[in-house]
Amino acid sequence: MSPAITKLGETVWELPPLILHPFNERVPPSALLENSKAALMLSGLMPSEGQDQEELKRRLLSGRYAELRMLYFLGKDVLRWVDQCVEWAERLPELQDLEIHRQSFASLLTKSAPEGVKEKLLRWGVADYVSIFSRAIGINTVFSQPPAVDAIAEEFLRNYHRCADALYRCYLDSQAHEPLLAANFRFDLYASGEYSRMLESEWGEGK
Repeated sequence: MSPAITKLGETVWELPPLILHPFNERVPPSALLENSKAALMLSGLMPSEGQDQEELKRRLLSGRYAELRMLYFLGKDVLRWVDQCVEWAERLPELQDLEIHRQSFASLLTKSAPEGVKEKLLRWGVADYVSIFSRAIGINTVFSQPPAVDAIAEEFLRNYHRCADALYRCYLDSQAHEPLLAANFRFDLYASGEYSRMLESEWGEGK
């Protein structure tokens, strides 16, 4: 039996919902696909078909920058939820003796998300949600606002995903924390528009 279950028994707490807002980046999926192809061509894993190497590099870096910005805004939503969860936990006396910190809820999302959240992410086409959420958090440990493209070193931009993975590990290791499991902590996931419509429906029923 895991430490979290031993300490918390079978009690189940409902956390605030995680609400994700749409990205206003205007980057079509086809552009991201082309950028991915450019990365494969530059690495020799796909024929370049005579395309100019400098143009391929430009497309690669442009795609990396678009991905970095999208992950930054996603991380803002995730860390806003993490802070809400910390405020919620601080009001519960039964949780006061545990080392529950921001890292506890970040780890819950990436390592032990409720089945309903996983299923919804899969319906949205998000298969590798662990990498996406952890990298989004990692990027937000460095940048307080989306960086300008000319402020980012090319080497970092090329390999931002590896850097973001390392930053997330540093974030978790920076604070001793209690690991939380979905068996004890549940939460729902909503797109912002979906959540607004749900609230409007509930308010309408209450009239």
